[in-house]
Amino acid sequence: MKILYDAAMPYAEAFFADFGSAEAFELGSLSADSLIDIDALFVRSTTNVDANLLNKANKLSFVATATAGYNHLDIDYLERKNINWYAAGGCNAVAVAEYVLSALMQLAYEDSFDPFNKKIAIIGAGNVGSALSTILDAVGITYVLCDPPLKLQGDKRNLVSFEEAMRADIICLHTPLIATGSSPTMHMIGGTELANLSENQYLINACRGEVVDNKALLAAYENGKRINVALDVWEQEPLIERQLIPYVRLATAHIAGHTLEGKARGTSMVYDAFCRYLERPNVLKLEQFLPACDSKLRLEPSVAPFEQLFHIIKAMYDIKKDDGIFRSRMAKSNEFTEIRKNYPVRREFSAAAVCFETEIKSKINNKNVTEVVASLGFTLAN
Repeated sequence: MKILYDAAMPYAEAFFADFGSAEAFELGSLSADSLIDIDALFVRSTTNVDANLLNKANKLSFVATATAGYNHLDIDYLERKNINWYAAGGCNAVAVAEYVLSALMQLAYEDSFDPFNKKIAIIGAGNVGSALSTILDAVGITYVLCDPPLKLQGDKRNLVSFEEAMRADIICLHTPLIATGSSPTMHMIGGTELANLSENQYLINACRGEVVDNKALLAAYENGKRINVALDVWEQEPLIERQLIPYVRLATAHIAGHTLEGKARGTSMVYDAFCRYLERPNVLKLEQFLPACDSKLRLEPSVAPFEQLFHIIKAMYDIKKDDGIFRSRMAKSNEFTEIRKNYPVRREFSAAAVCFETEIKSKINNKNVTEVVASLGFTLAN
């Protein structure tokens, strides 16, 4: 059996070595000739798997992407050719949810508002939206969920209308990109929606760039509209609308889900799916490969509860640092792809332990700060 896998898939060599011949390919190196006599292909979102790539794939029977999204897979073509396919849905859900919480806390710190007195709307209640709702439950922040397709499918959660969601203080977008049908998300946030946002509201897009009409957003800014927007995803990546960058509050290079755990979980899920396809046991587990985290975090009881939580989150992931790197590098040239490709290792909250004083009594919404930190996934060291 011959397998090709993206070199950017963490621990792929260890996961797939026992299947036969497993070789890595670098970004941009894959061609139709590469697929001759290949049985399985494992990619990330940077590789388009379509008829052009697969027209010489004479043995290919299984394609998987180690990412949650699968817009880069031509599903119709794969199914016509009877090629089994898999996407690692939810692999980076925790990572994206933690990114959004970091953005929220950073904006609250900069604008001196209390996030525990704000209402958040999560538009898109799938894997990532659900992960974010779990985090908000942990810290005690009020939210509503909006997902018209899930509501039509009979989802039992209290799902509000799009109009109600757009009235929330902070709007977080976590939808797939859907161009047609009864609930399209392409340019879901367009000129009309942007015009109706007040300067006291916040919009965070960490799903797909095309969900927000970037040209309409730029036009709104250029016409003097004041909108608090954080963008991790952009239209036409990597050739994004660079003129937008100075206007948005937080700007990053589609890295919300790029934790080591999120990327490695994608590899592990592809391994599990391939084992199911081959009807063989999945003996390898992700926990065997993840390294220990050397972050030493400590709660500081002398500061207010919000600041305690903010500094713990910032110590684990400093979104402002990513924002600064992005602005600096994109101001000189379009380095969007390079920033993503060479993104440094980032860990999820669950990798770190937090030390605290046993007498700490600070509370957030009637919960001890230590309880909140533990609910976010951190390990309490004492």
